[in-house]
Amino acid sequence: MDWKKEIKSWGILLGVFAFLYFTGLITPLMGGLQSLLLHTGLIKPKITLENKTAEAFDFSGQFLDEQGDRVGLSQYRGKTLFINLWATWCPPCRAEMPHIAELYKKTANNDLVFLMIALDDDFEKSKKFVQDKKFPFPIVHAAYGLNPSLHSQAIPTTLVVSPEGKIVFYQEGMSNFDTKEFRDFLTGSFD
Repeated sequence: MDWKKEIKSWGILLGVFAFLYFTGLITPLMGGLQSLLLHTGLIKPKITLENKTAEAFDFSGQFLDEQGDRVGLSQYRGKTLFINLWATWCPPCRAEMPHIAELYKKTANNDLVFLMIALDDDFEKSKKFVQDKKFPFPIVHAAYGLNPSLHSQAIPTTLVVSPEGKIVFYQEGMSNFDTKEFRDFLTGSFD
């Protein structure tokens, strides 16, 4: 008799999951839960290079901005770049976006460029997502592909490039970048 209750319980759980999956609600729900996790402060960026050792950044490559104009990476030489690779279908990307938005607001007056690179096939979907969430940062689309410095095994992926053109921070996976330590890192010297 207990096995019937067990099957019924599993059936209900699978039904809820199927409903969330097929209605498209699973991505925003998972992103929201992961964002709550980021708010706890348990997941913060490690400001040390473990996989990359201040290698030179490849400034080749172009993107499309929100107005449909080409944006060349070369125009950002000599500036500190905060680069984030993301997509609307990626729950961890959605989770860290509010924290990146707060970081953007708090560092807007510094000589820092945010390059939020959307990887969705449909850039209109990316633009609508950012507009609906009222995120203040501009986004670009990887319509022409990614150069070797931006290739990654996972998204979200975040890089920081120094004004000297060196990758000084690289992380695959979500994080709460809106911490005092990370803001100080971004606005400090990378010597």
